[in-house]
Amino acid sequence: MTSLVQSVDWLTIAPPTLTAAVALVVLVADLFVPEERKQLLGWTAIGGLTAALALLLPLRSGDRQTFCLTADTRVQACSYTADHFTLVIQLLVLAGALLTALLSLDATRERLPAGEYWFLLLSSAAGAALLPASRDLATLVVALEVASLPAFALVGLKRGDRMSGEAALKFFLSSVTATAVTLLGVSFVYAATGTLHLTEIAQRLDDVPGQLQTLAEAGVALTLVGFAFKTAAVPFHFWVPDTYVGAPLPVAAYLSVVGKAVGFTGLVLVTVVAFPSYADVWGPALAVLAALTMTAGNVAALRQVPTRAWSAVRLLAWSSVAQAGYLLVPIAAAAYSSDDQIGATVAYALMYAVVNLGAFAVVALVARAHPENRIADYRGLYAASPATALALGFFLLNLAGLPPGIIGLFAKVTVFSAAVDAGLGWLAVVMGVNVVIALYYYLRWTALLFRAPEGAPVTHKAPVPVTLAIALTATAGAVLSGYPQFALHFAATTLF
Repeated sequence: MTSLVQSVDWLTIAPPTLTAAVALVVLVADLFVPEERKQLLGWTAIGGLTAALALLLPLRSGDRQTFCLTADTRVQACSYTADHFTLVIQLLVLAGALLTALLSLDATRERLPAGEYWFLLLSSAAGAALLPASRDLATLVVALEVASLPAFALVGLKRGDRMSGEAALKFFLSSVTATAVTLLGVSFVYAATGTLHLTEIAQRLDDVPGQLQTLAEAGVALTLVGFAFKTAAVPFHFWVPDTYVGAPLPVAAYLSVVGKAVGFTGLVLVTVVAFPSYADVWGPALAVLAALTMTAGNVAALRQVPTRAWSAVRLLAWSSVAQAGYLLVPIAAAAYSSDDQIGATVAYALMYAVVNLGAFAVVALVARAHPENRIADYRGLYAASPATALALGFFLLNLAGLPPGIIGLFAKVTVFSAAVDAGLGWLAVVMGVNVVIALYYYLRWTALLFRAPEGAPVTHKAPVPVTLAIALTATAGAVLSGYPQFALHFAATTLF
């Protein structure tokens, strides 16, 4: 009989644990800190996220795990594993939360309730940091909900704003539906295999009794559908544009990077780690989803009218849907070749996180002078703020995959190569067509930055935290562009 007594390695679980602990500290401190000193809560959150990032350093060997079953089993069964995949995703989500916190300092001073905001942001970040380390379905679902539930409240935190409330409701309903479908799929998988640990599920799915075969197949399919909602894959993407527009801009930036990383991480774990024997089911399904998602996202972004209110945020929202399609390609390719293809998704996710957060940081800055945030409002930005315009141009060119954004180009090449190596030539062709489509709207926005302004240039006064966020993302993008082999290295590295 398998023992349920499990070992605990506290250093291994330190990054998400510290983030959760700081969230509780902020929640309690909010009761005692006077209104004029609420900014201390924000700096406490930033300090906690920085410390959590520092705690990744002792784990960099990627060979630790905890909450393991002590009895001998056919395969090692642990609930929490700090391998290289876990550490890279934790770096992405904690760094993304840290940059979001920098963007949020000004908003919490002027419009948003500070105590509630920082508690919710840290709680969501703790769940997002826990998820990549989860190696059983129960922990995976709990981490997914810990990351998602605070995000609903963050989206609707602009009190008295109808659009914010509507955005939170749409986000909530779609996410609850996704969770329900995921839980149904998980219950089917558990009924068919008798275990929740991903490594044991992978082994037991190979010899499921005939009478349970249909149940297992339905469980795999439903679990994938649930995570497709979380990744905003077509046709489960309808909540994205309205949610991004209605949410506070720092929250929209957080959802576009950290929220997306959560969905893709869960998708990778259930497909590559838990369901490899059903690759003939999820491989073609994800390939079709990737093609549909990148096409729908790019076509919708192409149709954005520059003079429409909030068109800048809507374009980034649809762009994020298209980028989700690119991120799905290596996961689909893993079904046809090897798990190493996942490295291309991780490399692309890191590139996307840096430049998309940078783009949202500039959008948040411009929104101070132009609340409706139309693409047309960016005309002549170079005349008013050369450094800001150059930074935004650099971010957009990276997203397009054009120089001088070399890392964006190399990341797209790794994804393209993953499709070709897996024999998915048709998907590589679809991706190539979509990259060309995306060039138009990225270059149209970039060119607008350097055109002569229609009136007197509007000076954009940048708060120090927002300036720091833009500088950090631009520097990171420049460093990665100076070392493009980074993307190729990840694409060729075994992360599990």
